[in-house]
Amino acid sequence: MSILLLISILLASVISMIITKKRFVIETLSLITSSITCITAFLTALQVSSVGTLTFFTFFSVDALGAIVLMIIGSIGLATTIYSIAYLREETKKQIIGFTRVKQYFVLLQIFLFAMYLAITAGSPIFAWIAIEATTLSTAFLISFYNKPSAIEGAWKYLIINSVGLLLGFFGTLLYFTAVASIGEGGFVSWQTLRDNAGNLSPLIAKIAFVFVLIGYGTKVGFAPMHTWKPDAYSKAPAPLGALLSGALLPVAFFVLLKFKMITDLSIGSSFSQTLFFVFGLFSIAVASLIMFNARNYKRLLAYSSIENAGIMALGFGFGGLGIFGAVLHMIYHSAVKVVMFFSAGNILLKYSTAKICNIKNALKVIPTTSVLFILGFLIVTGTPPFGIFFSKIYILGTGIKMYPLISFVAMFFMTMVFIGFLRHVTQMFLSRSSETQEPGEGNVWLVIPPIFFLLLIILLSFSIPPFLEHLIHEVVLYYSYD
Repeated sequence: MSILLLISILLASVISMIITKKRFVIETLSLITSSITCITAFLTALQVSSVGTLTFFTFFSVDALGAIVLMIIGSIGLATTIYSIAYLREETKKQIIGFTRVKQYFVLLQIFLFAMYLAITAGSPIFAWIAIEATTLSTAFLISFYNKPSAIEGAWKYLIINSVGLLLGFFGTLLYFTAVASIGEGGFVSWQTLRDNAGNLSPLIAKIAFVFVLIGYGTKVGFAPMHTWKPDAYSKAPAPLGALLSGALLPVAFFVLLKFKMITDLSIGSSFSQTLFFVFGLFSIAVASLIMFNARNYKRLLAYSSIENAGIMALGFGFGGLGIFGAVLHMIYHSAVKVVMFFSAGNILLKYSTAKICNIKNALKVIPTTSVLFILGFLIVTGTPPFGIFFSKIYILGTGIKMYPLISFVAMFFMTMVFIGFLRHVTQMFLSRSSETQEPGEGNVWLVIPPIFFLLLIILLSFSIPPFLEHLIHEVVLYYSYD
């Protein structure tokens, strides 16, 4: 029932915001909706932790990993709403946007959240595909939000690449349906139906289907070489949206991909999907590390970081066992730290009115709180101890070294390059001096409260994982460790 409540609230909110003509009402509705859906997501996760997978009317289902991703969407969705209200008010003061754009933003934001919730709770791969496609359509308009030629170009690039990728993913999904001898009630084929019939799937078809699905949903995750939309989308979209694209949408697409990985593993064993995860994971880390050195835009820099971390998660799920435990932790930590970094990037953009790294000087003195947040975010996302991503990488690489030492050492080499490249840009932005005088000050306090909260959350989760969350993670490990 909580899932239906969550979806109903989002739909009612979108309709109400379309009707109203007052900015305060739109902001309030968005805030209330995000708060209720966040609470509902956590209550659903607690219920899954207690009783196991939840199923509602056949059409909706939430398992352990789904519950974790629901909490990620809920918490980041609420934080993004709070930050967006303050951020867009600052842009309105600068006459960058007007009321129409603000209304469009919050309506599309709630549609985006609704689509992600639906993708996670959908009991059918077809419904999940429709929901993922809906995220593409809603975010394409948000990427072109400022209506600049470069933003429109980025939106079209995002729309075309992701739509083509998802079309391939849809073809792969239909191939999986060949395992089902007869369509069930109402023609509905659920994830569980495909799982139960995995043994009927032809090995050749299973391999072809998974390749199509991996390319399709891997495009949405941002694996290299299907990553080319990410830098443009992240750099042209409003800063708050970047937190959702990297912190929430990436786990959602990964969740759907893992569903198909499980079905494939049940059909032909885990070695085939494992090999592909190694190839795409390692290649993503390598590509991101090499591009980072020459990055000129700090929002694009965060996009390359997301590509690298998607690759790390792929390696974790490929290694299996404790590597899966590390990959799930990595997913949680990465989502949280990207909130800190994208919100900090938004504050930098508001202060300097540029996203070019070379134009950001002496930021540590001009916006000290934001600068400290960004620097700590850099240390966290690159796996510096004692923060959580350090431990998740230890779990992943520790598992890999035992069975796949070459892959693990190559991955560590490129991760080190990521740290060096990132450090180079962070040093330039925050420690270099400038002859130009910039008035110091952070602006609206609500621009720093959300990233501070998530920074504290990361520190807390680095040393203490709540029992219910630990139980959910263990359930994910058991579920995906099948061979």
